[in-house]
Amino acid sequence: MIVQEIIFYAFSIVMILAAGAVITVRNPVFAALFLVLTFFSAAAIWMLLEAEFLAIILVVVYVGAVMVLFLFVVMMLDINVDTMKEGFIRYLPVALVVAAVMAAEMLMVIWSKGRFGVEAFPVPPPNPVGYSNTRALGEILYTEYLLPFEVAGVILLVAIIAAIALTLRKRTGIKTQDPARQVRTRRDESVRLVKMKSEKPQGG
Repeated sequence: MIVQEIIFYAFSIVMILAAGAVITVRNPVFAALFLVLTFFSAAAIWMLLEAEFLAIILVVVYVGAVMVLFLFVVMMLDINVDTMKEGFIRYLPVALVVAAVMAAEMLMVIWSKGRFGVEAFPVPPPNPVGYSNTRALGEILYTEYLLPFEVAGVILLVAIIAAIALTLRKRTGIKTQDPARQVRTRRDESVRLVKMKSEKPQGG
């Protein structure tokens, strides 16, 4: 088995275990850390496949959005942030393990490309002049894989609607507006004519 396959299976195992930990751990902080490790492992696999654009987008967009996801979980579950800050030292071991695995994966990618030759680590032929990885990805995505792409978009739309529905809560004691009722308002409901007797000025 060549080195490239060994590294690929190693990253795949780490990604599967981290993805399983995301849905099994009960602590949302641990889940967010394992989610970062999952995304990073997937990005490392794409780097091995020379899909640099996908790897960078995964790290920049998804890993960068993990903190937003964490804040969403905190707001949804009403977690006491002050209590979490008091026990911050408890999360340090897991954070160090995740960081160490991420660093080891990155070092393995860099070391394997510079250490082994062509026979152990096959190098694809160079791309022609003017080749764009992003353009090639777009052409394949919107031609050959158009239907799966549209299905994934619908699934993400359903997930967004479900997330909004979960966080939508009724609050009592606040004033709200009903635009549909405002549009149906008639003139006699908005303006009221009041007849009053004229008053004489004092001292007249």
